[in-house]
Amino acid sequence: MSTGEKAKATTEQVVGKAVRKLAHSMGKDTTAAKGAALEARGKARATKERAKGSFRH
Repeated sequence: MSTGEKAKATTEQVVGKAVRKLAHSMGKDTTAAKGAALEARGKARATKERAKGSFRH
């Protein structure tokens, strides 16, 4: 997994979780859903990169 992609994945997960929790506490469901989607995108990116790395070895 390249360092840049790993950083992107981690950033998306952290920012998504923060947005989701903050929006949920404020009662903004649409923004909470966007945060959850961002978090899921980060997890998917990390999984994709791990899979690519496993095929290389």
